[in-house]
Amino acid sequence: MFLHSDMMHIMMNMLSLFMVGSMVERLFSTGAYLGIYFMSGLVGAFVSIYMHPVGWAVGASGAIFGIFGALAGFAFVHRQRMQAEFMSFMRSFGLVLVINFVLGIAMPSIDMSAHIGGLFAGILGGFFIAKNVNNLWIYLAVSTLILVGVYTYLPSVYVSLVY
Repeated sequence: MFLHSDMMHIMMNMLSLFMVGSMVERLFSTGAYLGIYFMSGLVGAFVSIYMHPVGWAVGASGAIFGIFGALAGFAFVHRQRMQAEFMSFMRSFGLVLVINFVLGIAMPSIDMSAHIGGLFAGILGGFFIAKNVNNLWIYLAVSTLILVGVYTYLPSVYVSLVY
């Protein structure tokens, strides 16, 4: 989440965070925003490691996709209240996903597994926290336990590749 391949990479991530991050922080809270950001980034990194155990990845894309996912989770929880805005949001959200999917296919250096892992972590976080702000701690605790489990499992993936 803290290393990037070049200046364009970090600028695109910063632009994405500027466009979406402030909205997520207003909808939730600074603490929830940071929790979703870091947990989505970690989940994205772990999914990337699982899918590419002998490769390496840089960037904050998993975390940023988690922030986009948190918006989708929030919109789903509040879809009755949002009504027409919900459908408009979902169309825009779908378009962003399609564009990123096409870019991911066109550019093999893009780690789609980190994007997808971060997106799902963000959707879950946004959904549970939008239902009840106190769910932030449950989301963080459960996600941490899952990551610890995956962390203990990952060495067996590496061992099976070597032997």
